[in-house]
Amino acid sequence: MTKVLSVVGNRPQFIKSAPLSVALREAGIDEVVLHTGQHWDPAMSQVFFDELGIPEPAHRLDLRTSDPQAMTPPIREVIEGERPDWVLVYGDTNSTLAGAHAAGEEVPIAHVEAGLRSFDRSMPEELNRIEVDRLSALLFCPDERSASQLEQEGVPGRREVVGDVMGDATRIFEPLARRRAPGYAQPYTVLTIHRQANTEPRQLRAIVEALDGVERRFVFPVHPRTRHALDVHGLRLPAHVEAIEPLGYLEMLALVAAAEAVVTDSGGLQKEAYWLRVPCVTLRPSTEWVDTVMAGANRLAEPAQLAAALETARFPEPAPQLYGDGHASERIAAALYA
Repeated sequence: MTKVLSVVGNRPQFIKSAPLSVALREAGIDEVVLHTGQHWDPAMSQVFFDELGIPEPAHRLDLRTSDPQAMTPPIREVIEGERPDWVLVYGDTNSTLAGAHAAGEEVPIAHVEAGLRSFDRSMPEELNRIEVDRLSALLFCPDERSASQLEQEGVPGRREVVGDVMGDATRIFEPLARRRAPGYAQPYTVLTIHRQANTEPRQLRAIVEALDGVERRFVFPVHPRTRHALDVHGLRLPAHVEAIEPLGYLEMLALVAAAEAVVTDSGGLQKEAYWLRVPCVTLRPSTEWVDTVMAGANRLAEPAQLAAALETARFPEPAPQLYGDGHASERIAAALYA
């Protein structure tokens, strides 16, 4: 029986792993889940295992760090003990990089979301995804664009265009989410901010000032990193920005589905907004999900451009289908089983 060690550590990875765990099980693959503990707050971690039916991790490192050098040795110990056929890593986080480093040359690496590029090397995520792609034996690409990018870079691993596993999760869980009332009076715009560059004092202050100049109501599930930065730097949110605790996946999906727009710096939320047909403004100078911008559903903006970007944000009609058909997990399982 094929054995896969799945390395997860943060909120988006828990969501991506939910449909893939089911597909692996149905394909007769033995999956062992390792949770690095990069996200350890229950609202950012355990709630997703409980809500989405993800298998409980066989290994909880509980490291409570985002340092890949601290994660790598204990992950390697687990790999040596489990002796999997594959180490499966997701996306572009430090847990992704640590999992790839821990596998080394001993166990082949399979990378979900391979080939994505923002072409902004100031982003730690960009450096992570480039390095992990170069280390991986099997590269699961969400679309032809990302596969072509790997070919242009001369990345040696085998490429498979499978679609996006987060699209699988949206397809499966959207009907459940839409049955839930979001719990907030409409209209509102969903706001999320968590990336390192946007939580630096000067940039975060610019974002808060930009929000103050926008005449609309925001619902803001606040990431722990962002809450800490707001508190440390004494930044007060405007009265029309309602700060709430982080939400579970189904709650967040329901919140976005009923929103008039999304403002975010999250890669995953850019896609979810697209699949839910909600216009998006991304507070970043670049995005790896460039097709959402090309389709006219997503706009890149600096804080000073936020009000104008929201004023013109619309979801296009018609909109192309992006990042697969919602069945990436089955294709990944088949490739790992072969």
